[in-house]
Amino acid sequence: MFRFSTGKLFFTLLTLVSPACTIARAQQQAQQSAPSTAPAHSYPRMAGYVGILHPIVTFSSEGTVTNFDTYYIVGMPTGINIWKSPKIGFSAEFVPLVRAENGSSRMANFLFHPGILVTLAPGLTFAGRAAFETAGRYGFTPVLNKIVKKNKNSGYFVAVPVPFRFGNGHPASVTVGFQFGITF
Repeated sequence: MFRFSTGKLFFTLLTLVSPACTIARAQQQAQQSAPSTAPAHSYPRMAGYVGILHPIVTFSSEGTVTNFDTYYIVGMPTGINIWKSPKIGFSAEFVPLVRAENGSSRMANFLFHPGILVTLAPGLTFAGRAAFETAGRYGFTPVLNKIVKKNKNSGYFVAVPVPFRFGNGHPASVTVGFQFGITF
């Protein structure tokens, strides 16, 4: 079985993220030095984001479970979007999830969440994501994302993810969540 040590995982993530940040910085500098008649964005275009995710309620054949009741789960989605055009793009999202319960906390799960992005209207995006969890579950997550405040080099967003999960000896489930964050 293929396993990552913490050091190897950190090095791998650093190796992937560092060039992406350098490319994004170079694109931003090129746009700032371009004449003012240049279009707002050239494509392909890269953007990063970070946020906070709160699963609210989960439904399955075992019953309904709500976050904030006997435990609290929070995630920190971090991702990179690569826009091919103003209408369509690809996204890779990484989400560590922490569970607090009975006075202690632990990292409960890690989610790899690649997907496609489709612009529905200015500032409104649909993300269709595949889902692969270290807890052994898999599935898909449709997400509606809305930019609520746009600045020159960043934007604040809110999103409603609806994860569908299967596998690992558990019944199929669907969750409704709330996410907010910043894109840059």
